Amino acid sequence: MNGGVLIMKKYLKEILILLIQLFMFYVFPLFAGPTDVMGMIVLLILATLLLSILIGSISNLKVKYLYPIIIAITFVPSVFIYYNETALIHSLWYLAVSSFGLIIGMVIHKLILKSRKSKTFKGYPVKKIG
Repeated sequence: MNGGVLIMKKYLKEILILLIQLFMFYVFPLFAGPTDVMGMIVLLILATLLLSILIGSISNLKVKYLYPIIIAITFVPSVFIYYNETALIHSLWYLAVSSFGLIIGMVIHKLILKSRKSKTFKGYPVKKIG
């Protein structure tokens, strides 16, 4: 059991972001009216983009590369719960949007690491003289 707790701690950030995404796919549509469908889709795509940027910028684990595929797959059951079969194409949109967001997040992550490294000299903090 202790090994399961260690795995949970290792993937905590990724699991939390995935849970927020699942909330957006499965709970958020409960509050939308029948005339709010287009607004809800735009909001879901925006949330997917922001969460993908977040996972790309804060996760150091290789599992983040699976995030776009996981998002596309987890959207599919919601199609049969809330929408109809014609909405299956949206899973490809979520795959594309989350891939794009992941790339943006990884670029942000690299820029942050690069700026931190430029403030150090051979791994040691630079001291100001004077």
